[in-house]
Amino acid sequence: MKPKTPQEAVLELPPNERADLARKLLLSLDDPSEEELAQTWLLEAEQRAGEIDRREVEPISAEEVRRKARALLR
Repeated sequence: MKPKTPQEAVLELPPNERADLARKLLLSLDDPSEEELAQTWLLEAEQRAGEIDRREVEPISAEEVRRKARALLR
């Protein structure tokens, strides 16, 4: 019996384990660490919250986003 390739073995993992492995592999290709990414997202969230507070943008409800996404997928 021929041994499995790493790709074949990975594809047999449960979806959540494959997703975790994919995330780790993608992060290994980029220079930023997980901590740096978290900081970047925090800064983005703070900026967006400020835009909402200053009424520079109008928030869209999750339901409206779902409705628009479904319409695009049709």
